[in-house]
Amino acid sequence: MNAEAQADRNGIVILGSTGSIGTNALDIARHHPGEVEVTGLAGRRNVDLLEKQAREFRPSVVAVLDKDAAKTLKHRLRDLKVEVWAGPESLERIARLPEAGVVLTAVEGVAGLLPTLAAVEAGKVVALANKEPLVAAGEQVVARAAESGAHLLPVDSEHNAIYQALQGHRREDVRRLILTASGGPFRDHSREELRGVTREEALKHPNWDMGPKVTIDSATMMNKGLEIIEAHWLFGVPADCIEVLIHRESIVHSLVEFVDGSHLAQLGLPDMRIPISYALRYPKRLEAHYPSLDLVEIGKLSFASPDSERFPCLSLARQALNAGATLPAVMNAANEVAVESFLQEAISFIQIPELIERTMEAHRPEKNMELEAIQQADRWAREEARALVARWNGQGGG
Repeated sequence: MNAEAQADRNGIVILGSTGSIGTNALDIARHHPGEVEVTGLAGRRNVDLLEKQAREFRPSVVAVLDKDAAKTLKHRLRDLKVEVWAGPESLERIARLPEAGVVLTAVEGVAGLLPTLAAVEAGKVVALANKEPLVAAGEQVVARAAESGAHLLPVDSEHNAIYQALQGHRREDVRRLILTASGGPFRDHSREELRGVTREEALKHPNWDMGPKVTIDSATMMNKGLEIIEAHWLFGVPADCIEVLIHRESIVHSLVEFVDGSHLAQLGLPDMRIPISYALRYPKRLEAHYPSLDLVEIGKLSFASPDSERFPCLSLARQALNAGATLPAVMNAANEVAVESFLQEAISFIQIPELIERTMEAHRPEKNMELEAIQQADRWAREEARALVARWNGQGGG
């Protein structure tokens, strides 16, 4: 079944409905009730918001990762005809919901891998807002999509822009992909200034309103490293044909250069509702209920090369992609631990890439790319990274 036919099946499931992507998706559903029918919602443990969402959108099922939270929600929603499912397996189950043609995966981190695979194996249009499944297990996800007929449609503004620019063009005519990056809050900081960065400073993104994990990834530029790997799997482009440019204004969301020298770009305000709406109703476009771009007001668009010495996460991601095997899964897991540790103020900002690099160096890549090997590499990397944090703290720093 092609993407258009899949998308026309009634029902959209939102995995991660209480997060930034999920709430933006529901805002789109709110303004387009005839186009976006919410069939299923899934969250971790935010009972208050899940109850509010369920009462407004009346899905047939709500899945809750935390079993205690699920019990509370089930009691609160006893007056509605809605099923409440509990536990990690409930996310995989709701991703296969028969009446859903589109599954938006916005679960944070590698926790989104198994629900994403479930949606893929069920042959859904999978609107991917979760980078980590493709980073950790891109080969598996793409292979299973090819088998099931699932359609992977990126929600990340950068990959969504590339997807749009590629429409109607042959992949063999692509010379390179250019991912744009705001540069985060520390794009003008020196290496020495980065040493004193606080948690609060790192959480202040200059252009986008995102969750804490993605915001820290933006500050370290690991988000662009993850996006390089994601673009490789989504578009089948070699790593050395994927570049990153700093674009402070966050208006040009990415570009495609073709062999004839032409460049196609997608432009828009830094508002995630634009790529989300495109992914939810592809190939249709929904009427915007939010401000549109005014180029005269913007005035200028600037571009610059990133500094890999100040932001080594970009190089670490390329290293992981080039090495392949289980190293991308290890890099991703180490990054999740590093971000978590920084947010808990257990390590400094500049220790984030150091922790990732040391974990990668300690790993012996496993060429077996079965799912169990990937999951084992993920578990090993988390244990190794946490042990490093503990040793650093015991010794008074890295």
